[in-house]
Amino acid sequence: MKYTEKNVVYHELIGLNITIVEHPDRTLIGRKGLVIDETSKTLVLEEGSRRIRVLKEHGVFEFTLPSGVKVLVRGIEILGRPEDRLKNIVRRRK
Repeated sequence: MKYTEKNVVYHELIGLNITIVEHPDRTLIGRKGLVIDETSKTLVLEEGSRRIRVLKEHGVFEFTLPSGVKVLVRGIEILGRPEDRLKNIVRRRK
């Protein structure tokens, strides 16, 4: 399945470029990098040679899809492991 603006929250986020748009930790705003790991509550970004762990819950992130489209996503929408996010959407359809 291709990444689109509507389904990005149900996909694996590892490998996507990200920019932090809003976050309670003001030092993170504007940071850009590549998502190299994801847990249920955090994203790990690689910014140059540095790795930054960011809490998902209260942030707003801009993901750049492989097609070049930029998508704003609230952190609350991507809480949980990717496989659990997909299970939840399947359950809602039943």
